[in-house]
Formats: sequence, structure tokens, C-alpha cells
Amino acid sequence: MSIISNTFGTEEPQLKNLLRYIEDGKMQLPDFQRGWVWDDKRIRSLIASITQGYPIGALMSMETSESLHFAPRLFEGSNGTHEAELLLLDGQQRMTSLFLALQSKRPVLTQDEKKKKLECLYYLDMQKCLDASVDRMDAVISVPKEKIVKSNFGRNIVLDLSSREKEYEAMMFPLNIVFDDQQTTIWQMGFIQHFSLNEKQFSFYGTFYSQIIQSLREYKVPIIKLSKEIPKEAVCQVFENVNTGGVALTVFELLTATFASDGFRLRDDWEDRKKSLQKTDLILKGVDGKDFLAAVTLLASYRHHLQKGTAVSCKRSDVLSLTLEEYQTNADDISEGLRKAAKFLHSQHIFDIRNLPYQTQLVPLSAICACLGNRFEDYPVRQKLARWYWCGVLGELYGSANETRYAQDIQNFEDWLNNGHEPVTIRDASFAPVRLLSLQTRNSAAYKGLMALMMRAGCRDFISGDPLQQMNYFDESVDIHHIFPADYCRRKKLPEQQWNSIVNKAPLSARTNRILGGKAPSAYINSIEQQQHVTPDALNTHLCSHLINPDLLRSDDFSAFMTDRATVLLDKIEEAMGKKIAGRDAEDVIKSFGRELL
Repeated sequence: MSIISNTFGTEEPQLKNLLRYIEDGKMQLPDFQRGWVWDDKRIRSLIASITQGYPIGALMSMETSESLHFAPRLFEGSNGTHEAELLLLDGQQRMTSLFLALQSKRPVLTQDEKKKKLECLYYLDMQKCLDASVDRMDAVISVPKEKIVKSNFGRNIVLDLSSREKEYEAMMFPLNIVFDDQQTTIWQMGFIQHFSLNEKQFSFYGTFYSQIIQSLREYKVPIIKLSKEIPKEAVCQVFENVNTGGVALTVFELLTATFASDGFRLRDDWEDRKKSLQKTDLILKGVDGKDFLAAVTLLASYRHHLQKGTAVSCKRSDVLSLTLEEYQTNADDISEGLRKAAKFLHSQHIFDIRNLPYQTQLVPLSAICACLGNRFEDYPVRQKLARWYWCGVLGELYGSANETRYAQDIQNFEDWLNNGHEPVTIRDASFAPVRLLSLQTRNSAAYKGLMALMMRAGCRDFISGDPLQQMNYFDESVDIHHIFPADYCRRKKLPEQQWNSIVNKAPLSARTNRILGGKAPSAYINSIEQQQHVTPDALNTHLCSHLINPDLLRSDDFSAFMTDRATVLLDKIEEAMGKKIAGRDAEDVIKSFGRELL
């Protein structure tokens, strides 16, 4: 390996020259950079700093070359026509903010701290700038594109800068002309004439110009410039180390940079795939580029393992090492694997992203489905796939640091199909009976998984008897509700840990839940039978479809209901995982439920 002695140099160009480079297109951004995201407050704070001569941090750029080519894109608001000579690696948010506010002459499309969209122009309050007792940020004023600030729901005008004369009268200097010599001179002459050549105002403007405008014009920004000789792999590493955008780069953005050097636009390719996948099924709506690359890397690594016996891995470093050839060889298979994964999830009564237990489990699931090919439709294969899947969900094994498990999954599953040992995910999975009581919100994968198992059991609406899957399809607002209503439980002072747990919940339509209200189960059952004309036998059938013992509801026996339904839910978990649940008669179970769950 050759040693590179001078990989970078340093310069201190004036800010106005950097902004001209951006305007002309001579300085651009590498395609892997995120979009500009700064809000109005951060823009004003940045402007306040440079008007006081404070440092805003060094920038980092890279010279473009034939040997080191990253796809460039123009800065937000730039219409430059020159070829890029420099790519800005670090400083995008700062330089875009300054370019838009000080150079572009167009309203800046930004937002306030509450994410409300704004179109702003920026001014300096000249009097406040020269008042040492005023915080400089208070002297940086943003106004709507109409240049009129209103209050009292638009009834009162607080500030009107809609003409040059009104700018002069309010002593507000427009920042988007600060680096335009001709416009600044015209504004200066208009200001002096507006005040009839008043000596006091003339002197005031001279002080403002020398202390504020001149300092802005002379402001310098240190910039580190990487040389043309630096390897492309190093650029990704350097960018990751120095980027100050506030959010860590994903492997997708870094790999975008690497592939761009080979003339391949990864972002465009992924956007096309994403549209196609989401058109296929909304359950894939949450799959992002990072997940997709992890799955592609996992499949590529596994296929390489089959050929050469190498280790299977899809850690971050493996994704960054993925070659363009490996991506193009495996990406279509993963796209198809994701479609099969969605079909499989539907068979398990998981229909949308909101109820998907683990987004992360789609990575190994899609890779496994890609490997299965036509075997995906074989009944024994699907049964094993379901068992592996539910062990991962109900065993809650995909919460974090999953890359090692992904590698085990794809190897273990194929071996298992060939009469090998059970996958590690199945061996690792366990479910503690008392966990039922701590499953209280849909934030946990096991909670979502249990609700899907209830749907899979064929639960029907209490009143209509329609399958809830069908009602959900016709958008009848099916959601999770209490069986012993919350208000009733509070009145009876029943333990919240029990009544608010998944044991006392079921998927119900909004209409049915309104009829339940806060009544005792015996009361709402009577109401359903009398007012909704549902026979007792039919209602019993509907309740049983939810794994509910009707007799315990009719007698308002909360304690017996809890133990009975917890027992049935554990039976369903055992059935899905294909393994016994230990500890049904343990001391903590008896303490929590009042008896064993056998």
C-alpha cells in the first residue's frame, strides 16, 4: 500500500467568496449528504455569531478529480452552472443557511421550533446592533416573505418592511444584499436621502457600516481541503468522523458515496424499489434503505459462505464493504424476499406496519425468503418459518444488536430444513408467564404479537359476529380495548396491573367498544342481547372466538376470568413457539394471579 503524505491542506477564504462559489456551482455537495434542515432560530443564531466576528467552526471540503468522483449536487437554492471544483463534506447546514439568508435574495424556506413551515427574509436591526446591552441574536430579525409582521391573529401590523422607505424608517438592513456591492450602495444612498442628509443619521450609518457590514464582508471561514490523492474509502471515514449535522450517518448514505464513485446512483435505485415494494404491500412501508442494505449484505455474505466457507456477517463494516457487483447481484432477490415476507406476515394476521412486532426481523426474514425460492410455498417450510418467526417475536429477541442473530438465523434455518438442529433463535426463545401482566401497551413486540395470535384464532366482533380481519379491511376502526372496562375496574378498585394488561384486552370495533362503555360485563352482555338482538348462543360463540370464557363474564368474575384467559393465552403462545412454557406453577405466578396457570 502506498503512503500518502499530504492528504489535506488548510485555507481561510472570505465568507462572501465561499457563497459565490456555491452560487456559481463551483462548490457543491456530495450526493450522500442529507438535505438542509436548520430552523429559523438556528439561522438567526448563526448570523448573530458572524456579525460579531465569532468563529462558527471549520469546514471540510474535498477536491474533485477523475480518480475520486462522487456524484455532486447543488446546494439548496443554488442554480449554479459550473462544474464542481470542491465538494463540501462538513458544514452543509451552516453554509446552506448563510447562502440562503445572505446571498440567494429569495425567501428562505425553513420552519420554527414547532416544525411550522416558514418563508423568511432576514434583517439586521441597526440600532440594536450598535447597542452593547442588547443580545446580538435579538438584533437579527426574520420576517415573512411579504415583509409584514402581524399580531392579534393578523389584525395588527407590528412591523412593515414592504418598501425600501419603510426599511429606512424602521432602520432595518436587508441581509440578502450584504455581499452585493451595487445593491448595498443603492440602499445606503436611499437611507441617507430618506433622512434628508441628516448629519446624525449619516454618522449613525457610517458606524453601522464599519462595525457590522464591513466585518461581515471581511469575515473568514477556515476550511480544511482534502487532496485529490485521498482514497475514496477514507473519504467516507473522514466524513463520518467530522460531520456535525447532529445525526449519525447511516450506512446507506456512506455506501451511496462509494457507489457514486462507480457511477451508480444508489439513492435513485432504492427509491424505485421502495415505491414498488410499498405498492405491493403497506406492511413494507417502514423498510428503509439501511434495512434493505443489511438484508442484501446478509444474503451476499451467506452465498459467499456457501461457496468459500467464509463467515456470515452483516455488521456495519460488512455493509460498507459491500461491492456494487454484490449489491446488483442480490438486490432483486431481497426485493422479492420482502414481498414474500409480507405475504407470510399476512398469513400470520399481521397486516400493517403499526401492528408489526419487529421491523428489524424483516432483515433476516427477507433474506431467508430469498433463499427459499419456490420452497417458500411448501407447507412444512412455512410451518417452520412460522415457528422461527414467533419464537423471535414472543421471545423478544430482536430489540437491539441483532446483526449476529441475523447471521445465525440464515445459516440455522437452512440447516434446519435439511434435518439439522433447531435455529438458535428457537432455542433462545422463552416466555415467562408473569410477562403477560407487564404487556400493557403496543410498544412491545410481544404485545403486538399476542394481538396477532388472537386475530389468527379467528376473533369476531361481539355484536355483528363479523371477522375482525374483514372489519379492519373495510376500515371500521378496529383497535385494542378492555374486556372488563377500565372505568368499571377503577370503580371496583381492581388491581391496575391486572386489568390494564393484555390478558384483559381484545381487538374490538369502535362501535362495540362504545356499547361496552364503563359497564360491568354482565350489564353490557345484557345490553348486546336485548338492544342489539344477539342471541345468547351467538354471543357466547363470539366471546369464545376471543379466547374468553362467557360464563366468567356473565358472572363478573374478574379473578377467575384473569387466570382462565391467561392460561389460554399461554396455550396459544406455546402453540406458536412450538415449545412448552416453564414456570406456570411458579411462586411468582401464584403470587401475581392467585393460582397456577395450568
